[in-house]
Amino acid sequence: MSTEAAAAAPDAVGPVDADLVHDYKEAFRHHPAGVALITAATATGPVGLTASSVASVALDPTALVFSVTRATGTAGALLGVDAIAVHLLGTHQAALAEVFARSGAPRFTTEQGWSRFDGGEPWLPDAPAALRCRILSRTPVGSSTLVVAQVLEVRLGPPAEPLVYRDRAYFSLAHAEPLT
Repeated sequence: MSTEAAAAAPDAVGPVDADLVHDYKEAFRHHPAGVALITAATATGPVGLTASSVASVALDPTALVFSVTRATGTAGALLGVDAIAVHLLGTHQAALAEVFARSGAPRFTTEQGWSRFDGGEPWLPDAPAALRCRILSRTPVGSSTLVVAQVLEVRLGPPAEPLVYRDRAYFSLAHAEPLT
């Protein structure tokens, strides 16, 4: 790109119109997403948070992506480790998803049924799927960080209806009908 073209190009990140932010939030508030728990082992103990931004990226290498909105607290601790576990949740785990979505709620209790991967990452055997990952990259985007992680191991748990999040509530697809 020429210097003139670069100078004329709008900034990739800059001030955003308040109406645009409102409409953007409203659009994604009504767009359903699967629910996951992202966990890690740190020097001070296990950490974890609820995420609805997990998506598959590639098969070679097997990789996924998610974002966190802060670089402090649990999110900051996750950004500071090299290995994580991503748990794709079932509807029977809605209460657990809510626990990990709130600061200060009891996490990693015996009653929740946690175990560990060989690498030390917290593992929830009751999750329909748990993926042990190595973080490949962390890319700041405004106040969030986009994380790309390579999947090293997949443990499939008991089959369950997927837990879905939409408009600040958890849903089941148990009675949903395929459209095609």
